[in-house]
Amino acid sequence: MTDPVLSELISFLDGLPEPRIVMGTDYRIVAANAAYMREFGVGKALPGRFCYEVSHHFDVPCDQAGESCPLRLSMESGGAQRVLHLHHTPRGEEHVAVETTPIRDALGRIVYFVETMRVVRQASSRAAAQGLVGRSPAFVGMLEKILRVANSNAAVLLLGETGTGKELVARAIHEASAREDGPFVAVDCAGMTETLFESELFGYEKGAFTGAMTRKQGLVEAASGGTLFLDEIGELPLALQVKLLRLLETGTYRRVGGVDWLPVDFRLVTATHRDLHAMVQAESFRRDLYFRINTFPIRTPALHERSDDIPLLAQSLLERVDRRAGRRISAEALAWLSGRRFSGNIRELRNLIERASLLADGDVIDRSHLTELADEQPTKAVSAEGDFVVDEVLPLAELERRYFAWLKSRPEHGTAGLAERLGISQRTLYRKVRALRLG
Repeated sequence: MTDPVLSELISFLDGLPEPRIVMGTDYRIVAANAAYMREFGVGKALPGRFCYEVSHHFDVPCDQAGESCPLRLSMESGGAQRVLHLHHTPRGEEHVAVETTPIRDALGRIVYFVETMRVVRQASSRAAAQGLVGRSPAFVGMLEKILRVANSNAAVLLLGETGTGKELVARAIHEASAREDGPFVAVDCAGMTETLFESELFGYEKGAFTGAMTRKQGLVEAASGGTLFLDEIGELPLALQVKLLRLLETGTYRRVGGVDWLPVDFRLVTATHRDLHAMVQAESFRRDLYFRINTFPIRTPALHERSDDIPLLAQSLLERVDRRAGRRISAEALAWLSGRRFSGNIRELRNLIERASLLADGDVIDRSHLTELADEQPTKAVSAEGDFVVDEVLPLAELERRYFAWLKSRPEHGTAGLAERLGISQRTLYRKVRALRLG
């Protein structure tokens, strides 16, 4: 007998524009709407198959393979749950935001789950010529926060070392928000004088000062309906912090030489590599401004915290800086890059890749092209001979991650018999590799 709840649910979901599937409490897919089949369909019948089999190619549920399982979380909480996963799609693996909602029968019992999937267009898990790129746990954790805050108007503060791609993160927040069709205006606060800050940010009226021959639109006005990104806000002098605070608290500004207070409509994202909390304690950064801009902090991880992403980033950066299309980086060169500590983070990696692309004449960027002009960096996770070497004290979790990454990079250490040599079960090996996102 056909379940009337299911029939009505499927009929409703089929008319919705976002990809959705219906699952039972046993993880089996019951139905998929037309949008799902267009976006993720691979020509195979879905009903009766496990969700984790289709999306991840796992043979166990996500929570047993080192992933967070939205169905399990939803079952335990009784409410909707959201996670960010890497899903297999017809285009390859992609970052997918997943929301699972329980469906109850007339007695209030959970009988089905509806899973809504949205491909994250602002980041790629494969080499890409633009935008954010990564798949490591640190990168995914950052991306989850981006997606959480993007559709709000909350002020975002990006924290992290120099060269970690904070402007790209700010742009991703803008593109994932309801303001994506509006302008994205970036302002570098470093070296701003009071006069320059006011005229650049607020604009000026004709005749406001010598040389002001016409009215000039300020960057605040230019950002109307979109996002204003203030980079290196920790460099802003105290006198200018007062002016910025007034703008944020009143939602109005006045052009230099003007008399009228004008309303503003922008979403604020700021960034700094400085410790603003310590600056507040030292009274070099205003406490009230700090709390005004720090509604939702996001930390951009340093490159050594996402070293698994280095090969992916290297190939992506090569596509961005190389004038010759289609070149690749050799496995030996990628191994050398992965064992290097980048004090300048992604910016330093980009410089290194661009230098190598200029030195290489052939179709392959080799290690010699990278090392010829590189600064000396003694700390490496893998030696030139390919041995596993660690010459610093590391947390055990980081040591294990590096060791498994090394095992995976060496063809002679294939998966056949590896679990036995490690003294663990096949399932434990499987879960560890998945948890470290190496498989």
